[in-house]
Amino acid sequence: MNFENLKPQVTNILTQENLSRDEKLKNLCQFLSDSVSYYNWVGFYLANHETKTLHLGPYVGAETDHTVIPFGKGICGQVAVSNSNFVVPDVSAQDNYIACSFTVKSEIVVPLFVKGINIGQIDIDSHIINPFSVDDERFLEFVNQQVAKLF
Repeated sequence: MNFENLKPQVTNILTQENLSRDEKLKNLCQFLSDSVSYYNWVGFYLANHETKTLHLGPYVGAETDHTVIPFGKGICGQVAVSNSNFVVPDVSAQDNYIACSFTVKSEIVVPLFVKGINIGQIDIDSHIINPFSVDDERFLEFVNQQVAKLF
């Protein structure tokens, strides 16, 4: 996968005029899902630091019951606390994993920083074991740097 080729389109999606932030994020999720074969669920969770919870934002993929996640719970909740990327090659090997679907085999979560504060994250599930590489991490860090400009 050549992520460099996707970067200009990410920027174009996020700078479209006359669309709300949520519409841009939803379009971005759809683009990522369509462009990377192993990105089977793509979404954003946004943090509420007062309640120490993550709230599901725009996403594409199978519906999820996990619309609110406490900090520390599951992969997303752990990233809200650690402020670090979390790549899970095989979700069945994780003790603190919130199962969304039996089809999910792996997950990558990259925090979204605005002015140095972790305000949320991009969360991607895959139906394949261990598809994510350091290239995915760097690309998703770029994506979140562009998304941060919307906040």
